[in-house]
Amino acid sequence: MAIDNNIVFLNGQFIPISEAKISPMDRGFLFGDGIYEVVPSYATRLVGFGLHIERMQNGLKAIGIKLNMGVDDWRNIAQNLIEKNGKGNLGLYFHVSRGADVKRFHAYPEHIQPTVFAYAFDIPAAPIADKKSVKQYKVTSTEDLRWKRCQIKSTSLLGNVMHFQQGQEAGVHETILYNQRNELTEASACNVFIVKNEVVITPRLDNQLLPGITRNMLLDILRKDGTLQVQERTISMSEVRTADELWLTSSSKEIAPVVELDGKHVGKGNVGNIWLLAQSLYAANKHHY
Repeated sequence: MAIDNNIVFLNGQFIPISEAKISPMDRGFLFGDGIYEVVPSYATRLVGFGLHIERMQNGLKAIGIKLNMGVDDWRNIAQNLIEKNGKGNLGLYFHVSRGADVKRFHAYPEHIQPTVFAYAFDIPAAPIADKKSVKQYKVTSTEDLRWKRCQIKSTSLLGNVMHFQQGQEAGVHETILYNQRNELTEASACNVFIVKNEVVITPRLDNQLLPGITRNMLLDILRKDGTLQVQERTISMSEVRTADELWLTSSSKEIAPVVELDGKHVGKGNVGNIWLLAQSLYAANKHHY
């Protein structure tokens, strides 16, 4: 799907992307004052849609944007975008900014309408649980220098972008972040899990990390299955560096195995058996959410 042929949603209309125009006075442009979500869809089947919309609504509430749209409204937009953009494997991007004011001023203005934008873009086929064909990730690590409200999925992503760029410049796929106490937070665009002695562990939710939808679903799936022990707790970077397995999770990657951290092997330097079990369970259950 060529991006210039894309049909997008903007403020109540489905239009070609070439016709989509937003005011330069929009606070999303001036301040990054907005909330966004990305939802995967495989052959018209959405993954975790209700959870994504719930998180977006929580984010809007957290920053005081009032928008009279519910899950059914967003689902209608999603289904239209899928239909109008080829019904293939698509990522759906939803974006709500506070809207356009007549002046640039830091305080929230009153009586302006939010800007609502959504579009679809091609994504790869869903990952499969296969140790030989799965993409293997290499990552670097650095101290987390972003703001202290990372639980809000804000469009103000410069801190994440700069950390992600560190990984790009290091020739790896991602950057894992840790706080001033040398404790794992997340990655620049993913949540992080470790495996040690067949126990699956991830940081507990707080203001240092995003409550990822894939993270949420995976924890629920693993707990319901009961084969593996699961923990949410503080993880030191020494534990990360000595883990048997290391995973990244996100809506686009699902569960991505990391085989190298800061130039050194994770575990035995290959895709682990616990990853295989977790990805198999996730693939079998992800459309139940």
